[in-house]
Amino acid sequence: MSLTVTEPRRRAPVPHIPIPARGSAGRLAEGLGWFSIALGVVEIAAARALARGLGIRGAEGLLQAYGAREIATGIGTLTARDRRPWIMGRVAGDALDVATLLAALPGNRRPGGVLLGLAAVLGVTVLDLVCAEALRSEEGSRQARARATMDYVSRSAFPRGVEASRGAARGQVTIPEDFRIPEALRPYGT
Repeated sequence: MSLTVTEPRRRAPVPHIPIPARGSAGRLAEGLGWFSIALGVVEIAAARALARGLGIRGAEGLLQAYGAREIATGIGTLTARDRRPWIMGRVAGDALDVATLLAALPGNRRPGGVLLGLAAVLGVTVLDLVCAEALRSEEGSRQARARATMDYVSRSAFPRGVEASRGAARGQVTIPEDFRIPEALRPYGT
């Protein structure tokens, strides 16, 4: 009877797939994503009422386009592995909203509505900026942890290969002293 020993199959290295942030910044990004979708739906569905409240009648199409942008960034924020670019997209959209509201302010019949809208947009912009910075910080610490953790997928217990290890002890005639059973522990009569 012969025993055949085969070379163990090496597993292919597992690709590193980043996981979306689930810390406090990840939860804030998720909340901002849902908020973005809800705001986009309101801007599309109630564009006429929103334009009337802001005193910018005739800009309903623009508000609906902004709503589509909000929905797109919201979906991107919720589904992306790296949420920071999508949050930065929200910041860029907020800058566009601020510019639109500031352009509508001079000569507006309802400056209170524009100022209220401006205050709301600026408040959300601050949240977006805080979230983007927190995501950057969380991503940096996650990458540092990944660099500190060794990848042992491609490692082997046989650095010179299995074939080189076969018969390595065959030439040993005497057992080294530190491998022998101490005299006091040997079975009686040996």
